[in-house]
Amino acid sequence: MLQVEDLSIAFQTAAGPLSVTRGVGFSIAPGERLGVVGESGCGKTVTGLSILRLLPRRGTEIRGRILFEGRDLATLSEPQMREIRGRDIAMIFQEPMTALDPVFTVGEQIGEAWSTHFPGSRAEVRERVIDALAKVGIPLPARRHDEYPHQLSGGMRQRVMIAMALICEPKLLIADEPTTALDVTVQAQITDLLLEISERAGTALMFITHDLGVVAEVCTRMITMYAGEVVEDAPVDDALIRPRHPYTSGLLRSLPRLAERRKQLPSIPGRVPTPAMMPPGCRFRERCAHAAPGCELEQALAPIETGRRVRCARATELHLPGAIA
Repeated sequence: MLQVEDLSIAFQTAAGPLSVTRGVGFSIAPGERLGVVGESGCGKTVTGLSILRLLPRRGTEIRGRILFEGRDLATLSEPQMREIRGRDIAMIFQEPMTALDPVFTVGEQIGEAWSTHFPGSRAEVRERVIDALAKVGIPLPARRHDEYPHQLSGGMRQRVMIAMALICEPKLLIADEPTTALDVTVQAQITDLLLEISERAGTALMFITHDLGVVAEVCTRMITMYAGEVVEDAPVDDALIRPRHPYTSGLLRSLPRLAERRKQLPSIPGRVPTPAMMPPGCRFRERCAHAAPGCELEQALAPIETGRRVRCARATELHLPGAIA
């Protein structure tokens, strides 16, 4: 359904173009749930925004192809993209308090998403919105319809964002860290809700998150991004049990384990390089404990097994620990 090919994004600065992603490529099949993981600054959110063409038009250069059901979204006009946004592809943004407009009621904002694509009477739109609020588990949906975002809790606002994204029953839902800043109980409720919606309606899901536990629970496939590149693409169970890229292994080993006491929590030394200071060759080389001669050369995202691709010259010879024994 979605095929991203060689996607490279750069922003114009006073010093010239600043590349933030390079050669990103992945696909999502109908009904598939894809997890996108990596540290902050690795290019996850900007990739999701580029699919819907929500990056600033001025000062942004996008190269590559974004094929959705055979149409290249990168070449469509703005009116054509407006027909796709919300109707075929929808997005749950990272922070609901800033994504929701404080001067409009919840019902007005969700209703606009519906009436833009399916014009109808005010009564029909209201009924549809109340039904959408009920489906995402909001109590007293008729009352919430007339309330403003500041009158709702963080979990409620997140559910409103989900209702807004799902009211038109899109084929693909891009969820950008939908459980960030929520307490554990609400996180579990939102995760279960997204999983239920995907299974019930057959909606494909692109789940951008830092939480590898959520990926293990919700997703069927996982891609790891580092410094603007995809470094591993694998079925989620394979990635958790036997990661083939040192960065994926480092993320998994950094997960806290309740059974291990009085031990130092493993971590990845250093930090993600800035877009202006990307190292040559393997971008993870300076933080990698397995770096060897040859890692200073450019690494290709190459298939090593059926349904699995890795950007590492040593992928076939390393035996890396995962999150699950």
